[in-house]
Parts: sequence; C-alpha cells; structure tokens
Amino acid sequence: MDENMEKILYSEADIQAATKRLGEELTRDFDGKHPIVVCILKGAIHFMSDVIRNMDTYIEIGFMDVSSYGDGFESSGKVKIVQDLDMDVAGRNILIIEDIIDTGRTMRALVDIFKERNAESVKICTLLDKAERREVEVKADYVGFEVPNEFVVGYGLDYFNYYRNLPYIGVVKPEVYKNN
Repeated sequence: MDENMEKILYSEADIQAATKRLGEELTRDFDGKHPIVVCILKGAIHFMSDVIRNMDTYIEIGFMDVSSYGDGFESSGKVKIVQDLDMDVAGRNILIIEDIIDTGRTMRALVDIFKERNAESVKICTLLDKAERREVEVKADYVGFEVPNEFVVGYGLDYFNYYRNLPYIGVVKPEVYKNN
C-alpha cells in the first residue's frame, strides 16, 4: 500500500500527538457533562478510539454509519443514514467524532438531526478539516489537522474500503484512482 502514496502528510507520531491534545481539550470542555461521543463509521473508528483514551471524564459511546460518497471519492451531495444511533439524545451533550470534513454536507445534516432530536448541545471533533472544499456552513469545534484539497487515505480514511489500516495519513497517487 505504501507504494501507492504520493507523500505522507501526517505520521503516526503526528496523529498520536494530535489525539492526545484533543483528548485533553475535550476533558476540560466536557468534564461533568457526561457527553455521548458519536463515532461516525467507518472512517472515524481509529481516531475516536485514540481520542477517548486521552479523555479523563465520563462518556457514553454511540455509533452512526452515514454516507455521502457511495463507492467513489467525490461526495454525491446526498446524505444517507446507514445505521442510526441507538440511544435517546434529548437533553444530552453530543460530541460527534468524524475522520474528515470536506464539503460539510454530512456534518451539517448530522448537526441538524441532533438538534431536531433536542440534544442539549452538539460539538464536532474531526481529525481532518478540508475547509477549501466546504460547500455548506459548518465549523468543527476541535480539529486535529487542516488538510489541503488532496485525496487522502489512512488511519481510517479509505478508497474503496482499502487503506483504512495504514498508521499514517497519506496522499494517494493520482494514477491509483484516475482509472476508476
């Protein structure tokens, strides 16, 4: 898989430093609030696991599988809930953990869903923020890294469900995905 990378943007050490920093920030901000940490599957599973190991406060964990990509690498613009959260969020503090925010459509839809379900608060923590691709208004409250408009994989991020297990975040060589 390494041979398909044009470059490595963030090493395993970079990522671990970011998850430690974020976990400490989240501990301060959520201490005593008992948030529901909502992991957006499948991409955010590694990130969520590392962040919450660095949180020293009571949390509950939930999972949602949400898609706006289908089988490609360009957002379809339509957000589909594949697996919904299985707990009541009314009156609760929600912390959404996402791998990457680019167009913002998925995250905007999730925030709106939790507000409609009467969550007390909704905060967003993302590993990567690709702000230059933003199409709708959404801002993460906690960001691991700002990322350029390049096709990135690794540490949960995928291309056709491959590369999620890389310990780093890399930019895929264009020839890998141009023919698909």
